Amino acid sequence: MKTFQSIYDFKPKNKTVLTLGTFDGVHFGHKKIIEKLIQNSTLCECESLVLTFFPHPRMVLQDSTEIKLLNTIEERTELLKKSGLDNLIIHPFDQAFSRLTAEEFVYTILVNQFNVKKIIIGYDHRFGRNRTADINDLIEYGEKYNFEVEQISAQEIDEVSVSSTKIRNALIDGQIKLANDYLGYNYLLTGTIVKGKGIGRTLDFPTANLQLHESYKLIPKNGVYIIQSLMKNKLVYGMMNIGFNPTVNGDSKSIEIHFFDFDADLYSKKIQIQFLDRIRDEVKFENVDKLKEQLLKDKTAAIQYINSL
Repeated sequence: MKTFQSIYDFKPKNKTVLTLGTFDGVHFGHKKIIEKLIQNSTLCECESLVLTFFPHPRMVLQDSTEIKLLNTIEERTELLKKSGLDNLIIHPFDQAFSRLTAEEFVYTILVNQFNVKKIIIGYDHRFGRNRTADINDLIEYGEKYNFEVEQISAQEIDEVSVSSTKIRNALIDGQIKLANDYLGYNYLLTGTIVKGKGIGRTLDFPTANLQLHESYKLIPKNGVYIIQSLMKNKLVYGMMNIGFNPTVNGDSKSIEIHFFDFDADLYSKKIQIQFLDRIRDEVKFENVDKLKEQLLKDKTAAIQYINSL
């Protein structure tokens, strides 16, 4: 897959079959659309093309919206790369781009820049300045500028939109296995290991503190989770706490990972964590000894789960 950081960087050698959207999560619903896109491009010997945007349009057009996304743009790119696409364009979304009229967008970009033969799009997709144009307008433009439009059925679109919402809600509720089922892969966090307060080491549970770099990334509900990470081409398992460490009077939210059977200096390293299951809520214990006792139970539960995989 070739990746382009702007619409204007893309110079197709053949005609293209296109779909566009945010594709946050790149979940089962999105994969159905991309499979349809690739099938169509193969049949007509065209290039398959996904156009997506970053920042998310709502981040630009709705200042007060604190939108949380399932993927960082790097994660989204990696997931789309696995789908077999020919081309991905991640275009910077800004106020100027949002002011393009529907016909300007179609003629200048889709027709002239992309050499589009076919667009696969949802029946409820809206585009152009103030999102005033819909699928019917696109069909008319297709007749005018000689490209096909294939509508994704209402049923498929409902599945896509509902799935994204369901995934976010599942993660907010701590229902990791349900979210993973909807996604078709393990939910993940990507960040850099930074120095913490060293409290875990005093409990015989040394932890690596994960710092995320993107404030828009959705972090699941506070609690203790079973996780895995790929380290030097080897899967390493562990457990992770998301929360405030109330037993030791923590005053800021942290993401702390305790890896099993793994000892290496990870400070300043960028790693990716995959969620497997959730063990429990974060709890304030009477004292540190009670906390340590519970951590041993958590580790036993996590190892039993991992051994059952």
